Amino acid sequence: MFLIANSLMDGFFGSNLMGQGIVLLQLLSSLLMVACIIGKSLELSAVKSEVKRFLNDFASYDDVIGYYVKRRPHVAKGIVALYKDTCERLMRIVEPDLRERVARGGADTAPLGLSAREIELVRGTCEHRLDEEEIYLERRMSTISTIVAIAPMMGLLGTVWGVLDAFHEMGTAGSANLATIAPSISAALVTTVVGLLVAFPGIIAYNCLNARIRSITSDFEGFADELTTRIACEFQGKAA
Repeated sequence: MFLIANSLMDGFFGSNLMGQGIVLLQLLSSLLMVACIIGKSLELSAVKSEVKRFLNDFASYDDVIGYYVKRRPHVAKGIVALYKDTCERLMRIVEPDLRERVARGGADTAPLGLSAREIELVRGTCEHRLDEEEIYLERRMSTISTIVAIAPMMGLLGTVWGVLDAFHEMGTAGSANLATIAPSISAALVTTVVGLLVAFPGIIAYNCLNARIRSITSDFEGFADELTTRIACEFQGKAA
């Protein structure tokens, strides 16, 4: 391991300014990638815990809006926000109907019901919020994938540039001596090695994070289906 690190250092200091600049840029991008990976991992752990906690609380209520009526959540994102926005849309539809029935003196004569069109409006709100939450879960993943894709390509660029310089020096010297050209070729390969060292762990981390995102997205989608189905079952009552 020490010999590899020593070879990389020798190759870095022996490369041209283009190669050194590319290596420094690769190292800076790797730091950004690591920060994104750590931040995303912590974020997904928090979201998963929130999903588990909310689903347990939600299951303790008999009716679909019981949690909303008792807790009145005010969160801006996550599965609770998905539930809150759907319930708010539902209440905006139900409350005018309730006021009208109270004015007619028949608020307790029959349960409130929604038409198929009104249920579709509620479902549309739920699906729209679900899309927003899925987009939020993907946040910073594009940064990781971009660095993983670009780092080896930058390395290849640095290597090709270094090889061009090496052949130019060989042509200028008028000699094809291996001892003359070998150090330049070795230095040119450093950028490719560094690019691959950045990309390999990045690919592994990206795939692991992506699997966790799919798991959380599945939880969100399952809850959204259950929520809209229960609303349809509990509130559908109008013919139109």
